[in-house]
Amino acid sequence: MVKLVFCVKRLPHLSREDFQKYWRDRHGPLVREAAPALAIRRYVQTHTAATALNERLRTGRGAPEEYDGVAELWFESIDALVAAGGTPEGRAAGQRLLEDERRFIDLARSPLWLAEEH
Repeated sequence: MVKLVFCVKRLPHLSREDFQKYWRDRHGPLVREAAPALAIRRYVQTHTAATALNERLRTGRGAPEEYDGVAELWFESIDALVAAGGTPEGRAAGQRLLEDERRFIDLARSPLWLAEEH
């Protein structure tokens, strides 16, 4: 199993609450729709909790600013991901997701990468 891990920062004009609501209620269903075309086996959103403890944890470690959440998209393999993304349906689904992400995610500040669990 391979994961695409996406550390997400919201666009500056969005509150945390508005960002999380859009991500959960609007973008989540789009990912569910796109999952077959993109060979996504599992999708998990982890939303950053609104607690002062986060700031204490961050400053106590000298860590950078927090992300607004983390998305994990699971695939059977890198080959399955590449194959699905190479189909007309996969390209169209990927484009729809990217267009929607531009509405609420600060893409330039949101790193993503492929990973394997150990």
